[in-house]
Amino acid sequence: MTQNVDTRPQPLSAGMIYCHGCGKPIHESARSCPHCGAVARSARSGRSKWSAAILAFFLGGFGVHRFYLGQPIVGLIYLLFCWTLVPALIAFFEFIYFLVISEEKFDQQYNR
Repeated sequence: MTQNVDTRPQPLSAGMIYCHGCGKPIHESARSCPHCGAVARSARSGRSKWSAAILAFFLGGFGVHRFYLGQPIVGLIYLLFCWTLVPALIAFFEFIYFLVISEEKFDQQYNR
């Protein structure tokens, strides 16, 4: 005998979100999924690796991507030395780094 199992997704209760790793419901304040261990993406932090990469490419010589990532001291250093073009060169390598880094590692470093 086969049993009918309802496979439709159930509506989430208040304060719950789906894990991006395994798809199971977890509380929105959880830092990681208790089922699979994936680092939870917080909707409140809002920093995106793609935004950081774009800012590093176009405005990295002025340190704008560092201000965006919550590192104002480093951003000021970039801004003070922008006339040397060294921050622009460093920002180009950071642009490449942001493109190849995983979402989980980016979240661990910049979305705490």
